[in-house]
Amino acid sequence: MRLLEYNSDGEFSLTKDFLAGMIPEYAILSHTWGADTEEVTFRDLMDGTGKSKAGYDKIRFCGEQANRDGLQYFWVDTCCIDKSNSTELAEAINSMFRWYRDAAKCYSYLSDVSTTKRKTSTSFSEFTWESAFRASRWFTRGWTLQELLAPTSVEFFSREGKRLGDKKTLERQVHEITGIAVSAIHGAPLSQFGVDERLLWAENRQTTREEDKAYSLLGIFDVYMPLIYGEGRDNALTRLREEIDKPSKGLGRLPYAVEAPFNSYTKQHSPSCLLNTRVDLLQEIYNWADGQDERCIFWLNGLAGTGKSTIARTVARRYFDQRRLGASFFFSKGGGDVSHAGKFFTSFAVQLARNIPQIQRLVSDVVMKHDDIANQSLRDQWRQLVFQPLSRLDDSSSLSSYVLIVDALDECDNEDHIRIIIQLLAEARLLKIRLRVLITSRPEVPIRYGFCQIPNDEHRDFILHDIEGPIVDHDIFIFLDHEIGSIGREWGLGTGWPGEQVLKQLVLNASGLFIWAATASRFIRDGREFAERRLSLILQSDASATAPERHLNEIYTTVLKNSIRHGYDTFERECILSRLRKVLGSIIVLFSPLSAGSISRLLQVTIQQVIQTLNDLHAILDIPEDQSCPLRLHHPSFRDFLLDKERCNDSNFQVIGKQVHRTLADDCVRLMSNSLKQDICGQESPGTLVANVERSRIEQCLPQEMQYACLYWVQHLQKSCAQLYDSDQVHQFLQAHLLHWLEALSWMQKISEGILAIASLESIALSSECPRLYALIHDLKRFALYSRAAIEQTPLQLYCGALVFAPANSIVRQHFTGEIPLQIQRFPDVQKNWGAALQTLEGHSGSVRSVAFSPDSKLVASSSRDKTIRLWDAVTGAALQTLEGHSDQVRSVAFSPDGKLVVSASGDRTVRLWDAVTGTALQTIKGHSGRVSSTAFSPDGKIIVSGSDDKTVRLWDAITGTALQIFKGHSGRVRSVAFSLDSKLVVSGSGDRTVRLWDAITGAALQTLGGYLGRVGSVAFSPDGKMVVSGLGDRTVRLWDAVTGAALLTIKGHSGRVSSVAFSPDGKTVISGSYDETIRLWDAVTGAALRTLKGHSSRVMSVAFSLDSKLVVSGSDDKTVRLWDAVTGAALQTHKGHSSRVSSVAFSLNGKLVVSSSRDKTIRLWDVVTGVALQTLKGHSGQVSSVGFSSDGKLVVSASGDRTVRLWDAVTGTALQTLKGHLGRVSSAAFSPDGKIVVSGSDDKTVRLWDAVAGAALQTLNGHLGRVSSVAFSPDGKLVVSGSGDKTVRSWDIITGAALQTLEGHSGSVNSVAFSPNGKLVVSGSDDETVCLWDSSTGAALQALNRYSGRVSSVAFSSDGKLVVLGSCDKTATLNTWLKSSEQYALFVSSYWLIEGRGNILWLPPDYRGTCVAFWNGIVVLGHSSGNISFLEFKQGSKLI
Repeated sequence: MRLLEYNSDGEFSLTKDFLAGMIPEYAILSHTWGADTEEVTFRDLMDGTGKSKAGYDKIRFCGEQANRDGLQYFWVDTCCIDKSNSTELAEAINSMFRWYRDAAKCYSYLSDVSTTKRKTSTSFSEFTWESAFRASRWFTRGWTLQELLAPTSVEFFSREGKRLGDKKTLERQVHEITGIAVSAIHGAPLSQFGVDERLLWAENRQTTREEDKAYSLLGIFDVYMPLIYGEGRDNALTRLREEIDKPSKGLGRLPYAVEAPFNSYTKQHSPSCLLNTRVDLLQEIYNWADGQDERCIFWLNGLAGTGKSTIARTVARRYFDQRRLGASFFFSKGGGDVSHAGKFFTSFAVQLARNIPQIQRLVSDVVMKHDDIANQSLRDQWRQLVFQPLSRLDDSSSLSSYVLIVDALDECDNEDHIRIIIQLLAEARLLKIRLRVLITSRPEVPIRYGFCQIPNDEHRDFILHDIEGPIVDHDIFIFLDHEIGSIGREWGLGTGWPGEQVLKQLVLNASGLFIWAATASRFIRDGREFAERRLSLILQSDASATAPERHLNEIYTTVLKNSIRHGYDTFERECILSRLRKVLGSIIVLFSPLSAGSISRLLQVTIQQVIQTLNDLHAILDIPEDQSCPLRLHHPSFRDFLLDKERCNDSNFQVIGKQVHRTLADDCVRLMSNSLKQDICGQESPGTLVANVERSRIEQCLPQEMQYACLYWVQHLQKSCAQLYDSDQVHQFLQAHLLHWLEALSWMQKISEGILAIASLESIALSSECPRLYALIHDLKRFALYSRAAIEQTPLQLYCGALVFAPANSIVRQHFTGEIPLQIQRFPDVQKNWGAALQTLEGHSGSVRSVAFSPDSKLVASSSRDKTIRLWDAVTGAALQTLEGHSDQVRSVAFSPDGKLVVSASGDRTVRLWDAVTGTALQTIKGHSGRVSSTAFSPDGKIIVSGSDDKTVRLWDAITGTALQIFKGHSGRVRSVAFSLDSKLVVSGSGDRTVRLWDAITGAALQTLGGYLGRVGSVAFSPDGKMVVSGLGDRTVRLWDAVTGAALLTIKGHSGRVSSVAFSPDGKTVISGSYDETIRLWDAVTGAALRTLKGHSSRVMSVAFSLDSKLVVSGSDDKTVRLWDAVTGAALQTHKGHSSRVSSVAFSLNGKLVVSSSRDKTIRLWDVVTGVALQTLKGHSGQVSSVGFSSDGKLVVSASGDRTVRLWDAVTGTALQTLKGHLGRVSSAAFSPDGKIVVSGSDDKTVRLWDAVAGAALQTLNGHLGRVSSVAFSPDGKLVVSGSGDKTVRSWDIITGAALQTLEGHSGSVNSVAFSPNGKLVVSGSDDETVCLWDSSTGAALQALNRYSGRVSSVAFSSDGKLVVLGSCDKTATLNTWLKSSEQYALFVSSYWLIEGRGNILWLPPDYRGTCVAFWNGIVVLGHSSGNISFLEFKQGSKLI
């Protein structure tokens, strides 16, 4: 920002350009521009001209006035902006509002207002300048709007420089002139005012340049956009509106329950409290909401039918009208989106953003940053979408108090979610603004329990059904008098009908239930001209009944009987009753409401029959005129009535729940069988993401009744208690449509629900006589869990990656192989049967350090180097919570014995306690002076133990966090700690190679178990406390007698350090995880090896058993959590490849052979057609890091960690040459195009050239300052390029050995380099997460391609040189366009996907992801961490689906 400085001699001059944060206090001028020739410009001041211009006087006025106000600097737009510089002008216009806002003084100079004449009166209203003030041009110009509103104070001056007042003293006049709200003039945040209102302020204002009509409003709406003078007014306003609407676009991405608000379309006829009813109660609620009560929650609880929802709607309407209603959510059992908490906080966020404009952009920013926020935990949604945006408000806001309303919380379908909601809403007390939460519900156990978890001083309770009877009866009387009286007037039944005595009798029948009164009123009204008859029917009901429920039964029975018209014969009447039971029975047991049209299609009855059946049931059903809107019960008590034989004692209307559920299950299966098909949404591309398909398209292809059938058919089957049989309807459906069903669930984003449904179906089949159906369902569960990661996001991968990589003997694969696209011409060799690995849970961005099951085995907790703890659903694999708060890696995690708490230990030296349901951080325990490596609860849950790098073990009170004991004795860091089952002993393992036993009460050291050859990584007690198991750095597992300290067993078998050990809960098995990437199970008595679980691609850091000993969970450095079947533990597959990770693969030039290298020190040659291993080349004494063919395919070159390069005969496998000379590991080697020279790069920082025939060293190229990781020849064989850990790329002349270019620009190690096919370009990939393109002749940097979120490990050009292929650790697609490519169907591989052209086509499961890859004419070869090689072949040039 450039300012004018007022000098001591009364002159002024331009300053330097001040940077943000360095700007001194300044005054600012607001004025209207005269003719361009009259205004002093930036160039005039620079040239020393302009004093003769008319505009100079107002600049001088501003400087002098600023000086009088003690300000040395001031700003005037005419001369402080160089308008000839378009960049500076754009920056200034986008900054203008802020500059006016931050000014110490703002002077409005009104050149058309004079004070030279006054009347004699001194009253303000008689000032002669007031009429000129009101007519001033300043109020009609576009730019002066923000100049009025942005500054804290605006002082008005006449053309003589006389002060007229400021915007506060003249607020009445300014308001009347402009129409702007007084609060806005006073400085209220403009976001409090609607978009249309702010646009209205500017509607009649004019600007000289038409585009400025939009540009002058940028600050008013707090948006930024580039200036395009010449685009015209309309285009500029359109772009402005787009910028304004961006926040609402973010809101549009949040799932929203349209029926949740109190005033939703479907609730427009729902009643509010009548005048003079509920007077005292409503006043009590209003006093709480408007007063200073510290309790942020008001819990209104009452029995069914006592009027809770009506009260909630009344309160909501009051605060909505006052613009103080933040949000409302009215739950409804069986009400679809309002029956569960899935859209609770997202709906709250949308409403809050609309009702409190100040937070709209904050909420939108969260959505744009976290596009998966709707799939995160309720805690994360509350914190990010609601709490954090509201926390940005303070009590200085013009409206600092808002009300949230949650009605019928007991009708939320998940008890845990109810408790979470209550606990999270209680955090409203922590906000600066006053947020009041009204919750209504029945007094159900989950609600009461939820309120017991929060302090009494944070909520206020009111029991509705405890209100004195006369007060309730008075309110019901007023209600009935109003409702029934209006019916009498409508049908001319006379004044005063039905009379006070009748009303009193009705009040008596209501027995305090408003729902009875409402149902009776609707029943009478629906009688129209027969209203008197219907009133008589109600009065004739059992007047002797005393219980409120009895009266409700009577009214419901009366309504049902009246819906059956007279005049039908016996057969017709039974048909009518049968249809009534079918339609009404279905409506009351549906898990989510459906429209009349959807019900007709689901039940296979005509829409006319549905409408006729329900026509006289408006008293108990909400039947919208729009047949596409769902049918709903007015009150859930009607459902209870129909399903209870004791209450509904008329067999004509009784609904037998099991029968209705079975019928609905059959209807759902029939509907799905007739409609589901492959690619039902017509997307064709197998990589299409669910998130990229419009919801309207999905709803068009999967209508309401179809989505219902897919989601709930198994639940209906389960409720029916039906038996399953081989070849029955369910079996036939699954054999034909199980993939189509999963696809539909994926489009619906309901895969987790689908997996739970399959598990339920499996349990039904297990208890039925259906072996073939059970086998199919069990296989389906394995199939869905294995491929969940793909099909959840890309539904069409069901027919591609999911089937292709399923085991050969999988029933699903065998049955549906024909669904695999024909373009996949060759499948990889896969394992024969499902292995022990049940699920792979991906989500952590760092090594998984610790895993644990909850006590009920329903949850898994994992902690990671990424500083987070994650909670997972152990059945479905769904990510439930991400707990954030630690500032360093989280090294240990454990559940409390009751499963309600999680404890974590971190490298930040703290132990933290978390609520396992809400994810709330409860305690941060400090005391350790080093990293905390391990933590655990005592079995009674009262104490926490922790072990640390500070060499101590500490005990803490689990409730208060108080330090109880410090155990000292270890001479190395403590790596693992555990309690005995009786909580009396603690065991610890240390880097000092000892295990110690401690008395948990006295702190006394009881035993020291030594004699280890390696450091102790993990310790655990047996369930009976009699044994201790330890995992050691010497690769052994040892068992000890916990009482005597005697060594019982030493178990050998691992080939790497043992990092984690545990006993099974039954004490029969010991499990160990190791750096050798395996998990092993051992007999705890004999030490015999029971099974080995393989699958992780890096070190296993943690293992744990489930409570029933049937499952194992493991965490690894490969960033995954895996769940395993510990009982069946399928046999290991026969190894067909290398015995360790494959490091490199390459095709021969003719595509007939593939060569691979591995950590197992061998090289293998493979026949591409058959996939058979032809040769195993042995000779290296270290892992082989790189291999390649000569151009004629006759030779193979290999580079190894043994510091040598070797040449081999590709036909016979004979070792031809061993090239020695490097002093460090050789990372890369390649042949020259003519096959005569070999180049190699090494950790010794050199590049070497060798004669490929003689094996002689030709050149040693020195220059790099770090290890050389990659080398490559130019296509003409004249140049070599190398990439290094010194962050540079170098090119070399192979004849002279001269360094030609040093390409600098990367900020991290360069991992890979390559030439383009024409040799003109070099590409490099680096640890700095970038890919760079260079001119190979000049060394000029041409382009830095996309920045990634992980290191770039490999780079290459496509064969036409127009695409760059890269491998990156960020797991994103590996294709970047350099030039427009002709290779539309070129194949590439990322860590998760095989890509065709620019689209993902085949998902790679974790077990089949490549450690290296090579391509040749549609054939893909992948090397894996397991040592295996996979071949796939694709038909080139055609789409997959």
